Amino acid sequence: MIERKFVAQKMKEFQIQEYITQNLENVGHSHTKMVKTPLGEKIIIFASRPGLIVGRKGQNIKQLTKTLKKRFSLENPQIEISEVENPSLDANIVAEKIVDALERFGSEKFKAVGHKIMTEVMRSGALGIEIVVSGKVPSARAKSWRFYSGYLKKCGDIAIMGVRKANAQAKLKTGIIGIKVSIMPPDIKLPDDIQLVEQKELIVEEIKEKAKEETPKEEAKKTRPKRKRKKEAKKDESEGTKADE
Repeated sequence: MIERKFVAQKMKEFQIQEYITQNLENVGHSHTKMVKTPLGEKIIIFASRPGLIVGRKGQNIKQLTKTLKKRFSLENPQIEISEVENPSLDANIVAEKIVDALERFGSEKFKAVGHKIMTEVMRSGALGIEIVVSGKVPSARAKSWRFYSGYLKKCGDIAIMGVRKANAQAKLKTGIIGIKVSIMPPDIKLPDDIQLVEQKELIVEEIKEKAKEETPKEEAKKTRPKRKRKKEAKKDESEGTKADE
């Protein structure tokens, strides 16, 4: 029973995400998160242009809350919009840009669009990018064109977890064109990225550690003779008093 509840909840979250991505077009929508709170369901929408989602006097966001409440039977949905810091490093936003450009200018200028977006992503600091455009581009036969630049992992844990991937579809008169975007962000840590420490630095660190270990011993040695001197002085005083008696 508990497993069924978890599956049903995840299915509901996926349906909400799918509905939001279909309705929010040309907004720079990245992804959607759903969090359960004591007050109700909190839906966080990540986008590059949050002003278009809100609308004039919050009309769009009010309409979206009403539709989500009715369609998915949510008790008290609270929509929160957060802006994406660097949209050029988000694979979903980049794929949406390519779709908009192809639907505007057609499939004839797909090479210019691919190279332009690829340079924008690399300038923003990405380690690597790959754009695959497949479909009837530019002729009647279906082909797949690949635009790539930089370094991109294709296998391993980093390729699954670290590389940002997105798929989109551009609807043209000639047919549907599939777009696949893979971006390797700059903050990713690679397993083969090894930093060698110079021998001089190691020697300096060893000397500092030895100095730290020796300091308490030296202080103890310095304190010992003072105590001995005090004891000797007390003995001399006691002997002097006895002689006077």
